[in-house]
Amino acid sequence: MTASPAAGHAGLIGVDIGGTKIAAGLVADGGRVSARLSCPTPRTGGRAIVARAADLVDQLLREAPDPVAAVGVGAPGVIDAATGVVSSCTDIVPGWLGTPVADLLSGRVGLPVAVDNDVRAAALAQARDPAVHGCRRVLHVSLGTGVGGALTCAGSVLRGDGGTAGEIAHLLVPEPGDLPCGCGRLDHLEAVAAGPAIAAAYDTRAGAGGTGADLVTVAARMRAGDPLAREVVARAGTLLGRTLSGLVTALDLDALVVAGGVTELGAPLLDPLTRALDAESRPPGRATPVLRPGTGDAPILGPALLAARRLAGELR
Repeated sequence: MTASPAAGHAGLIGVDIGGTKIAAGLVADGGRVSARLSCPTPRTGGRAIVARAADLVDQLLREAPDPVAAVGVGAPGVIDAATGVVSSCTDIVPGWLGTPVADLLSGRVGLPVAVDNDVRAAALAQARDPAVHGCRRVLHVSLGTGVGGALTCAGSVLRGDGGTAGEIAHLLVPEPGDLPCGCGRLDHLEAVAAGPAIAAAYDTRAGAGGTGADLVTVAARMRAGDPLAREVVARAGTLLGRTLSGLVTALDLDALVVAGGVTELGAPLLDPLTRALDAESRPPGRATPVLRPGTGDAPILGPALLAARRLAGELR
């Protein structure tokens, strides 16, 4: 990454709140993550989640060699960036709706706090990756416990008036079925391409009451030659590519950046995604690059960039 989120400031802390874990990092001038901490995400509500995030920030503050100026947070769901409140979300993170993340965390750590959607925050950093920097219109996709998306144009993240620009989790997949989504409806992209969804599809196809497999198990079986595991993963990639192909055409995208833990499945997921994307996109023969982030630090660096922008806004 070439981003310098802490330029002109003593230091920043970036926090990434996910459905499975919370990660935090101390970001020094020049965009280097100099210390990292993580913990499991509590399942007992928004205030408990923010309290655990605050614990990580407190520990980083104690370890920081220099003063820290502000904290940035990437959080799941639709975030009101002006207030730092979670305005919409699914049940992936129980008790998260309505959580005043910025006020709770700022009150605990005594620093300015900026909050935005986690994928949108990471996209701030990804857009500065040399592999992405020359692409004007980019869709950033995150595949993990859920599915997230963000749009950047010339390096700037598009929000929209409702704060949902780039959200892709609840696009309808181009295949009829009865796949339950966390929002309570059926056949959404998150019910196909998220980690738990892929594991559930394998479990269902395995029959006899399923095997209780999680994504780690499915990945291991796929690499060991299990044809069902490979088929389930390929189907997820194909449906993801077909679903996103319409956005590539409608938004005239230059590239997709695909990140998140599910992408560790590698070619068995990403090759079918790319084939389906190119087959369905228009005009025929159009090839859209599917890029991986050049570093895994975007979920920490992006929130740090948010924090730097918050400080710049206050200084103006």
